[in-house]
Amino acid sequence: MNLKNSGQKSVARGTFAETFIEDGFFVLTYKNDENTVQILERDIDSTFIQFHFCTKGSAAFVFNQGNYTLNIIGDTSLLLYNPQRDLPIHLELQPHSWLVSFVISIKKFHGLFSQDANYVTFLSDENKNKKYYTDGKINPSMAVVLNQLISFNLNSSIKSLYFKGKVYELLSLYFNRSEDADIEQCPFLVDEVNVAKLKKAKDIIIANMAEPPTLQELSEQIDLSLKKLKEGFKQIYGDTVYGFLFDYKMEVARKLLESGEHNVNEVGLKVGYSTSSHFIAAFKKKFGTTPKKYIQAAL
Repeated sequence: MNLKNSGQKSVARGTFAETFIEDGFFVLTYKNDENTVQILERDIDSTFIQFHFCTKGSAAFVFNQGNYTLNIIGDTSLLLYNPQRDLPIHLELQPHSWLVSFVISIKKFHGLFSQDANYVTFLSDENKNKKYYTDGKINPSMAVVLNQLISFNLNSSIKSLYFKGKVYELLSLYFNRSEDADIEQCPFLVDEVNVAKLKKAKDIIIANMAEPPTLQELSEQIDLSLKKLKEGFKQIYGDTVYGFLFDYKMEVARKLLESGEHNVNEVGLKVGYSTSSHFIAAFKKKFGTTPKKYIQAAL
């Protein structure tokens, strides 16, 4: 898909969430939970390598004013490096698609492998001045880390430290050639079928956030034991099923309030609270202020 065709769909412009790791290294994330195509742009020059990971949905990277496109779909990665020209990001992210990107300077990246540059093919003397584009599969080990990054819900003061640990972990997994690369602390996650079931569980609770199923009902719907559902969900998404759902509901509520199209009672009902007092208490727990005060501050 390119920009000429995207006019057939509803299109909006978004902004990456950007997390600084250290000089020459940062992370971009974006969750498009809307029904529109999101256009995201970021200037990147030729001294950087780009790693893109699509954990859900699909997207297209558009280059050269729409004359060249690289597509990426769920559970795949894309590595981009061209020392001969800048590769600014112009991304068309489809509805209900999630993306995590690492952008690291070639100088910084080369330092990680300085003892064995030939281990990474495009760092060898023979290839160091050549462009390098490659795609690959996101294995279960990588999926765990990516979902922990994109669903980060710890204290914001430790976000940079947390991301730093996770991105180095992911780079290690990305370049690991061992046959044991998929082994997790929780052995059942080696099975990609179970990882897919846990993703299905997430999709089910999001689609039914106002009236979510019980954990037992959810485990039956995805055909996974209750124990594996609870353990696996927390390992992949960094929180319990209902902890994850609470954060999701509050984020939806925040966006609805900001739109100005719904009052507090309506927003509460939309995200599953039958009484406004319960919704107000939940919102204050998450954001430290009431919905009414939040709206006033946003105006």
